[in-house]
Amino acid sequence: MVFVTLFSLFYFPDDGIPFFTIPHLDKIVHFTFYFGAAISASLCVREQTGGKNNLKKVLLLTAVLSIIYGIIIEVLQETLTTYRDGNLYDAIANAIGALFGIIVLWYIFSVQRRFKWKV
Repeated sequence: MVFVTLFSLFYFPDDGIPFFTIPHLDKIVHFTFYFGAAISASLCVREQTGGKNNLKKVLLLTAVLSIIYGIIIEVLQETLTTYRDGNLYDAIANAIGALFGIIVLWYIFSVQRRFKWKV
C-alpha cells in the first residue's frame, strides 16, 4: 500500500521517458495497482493468521477496504495536490482491479482447490 500511496500522491517528472501514447493507460495502471494490492493484502492476512480467518470474510474485508482506500486516495489527489486530480473513473478502475484480485484469490483457494487457505 505504501507503493500505491507514493505513486498516487507524489509527482515524478517524466524527463527522459520516451513519449508514446496508449489510450487509457492510466486506467490500466490503476487497475493493476489495486489488483496487486488486494491480492497482497489478502495473502498478508492469511500469513499473519495462519489461515484461521474465514476465506470469504477476509476476501470481503479486503475488497471493501481496498475500494475505500482507492476512493480516499482519489479525494486526497484532488484536495492535497496541485499536480494530480481526483477522478471518478480512476476510482472505478481501482475498485474493479481490487475486485478482480479478490475473484482470482477466491478461484485459487475455493473453486480450484489447488491451494489450501489454512496454513
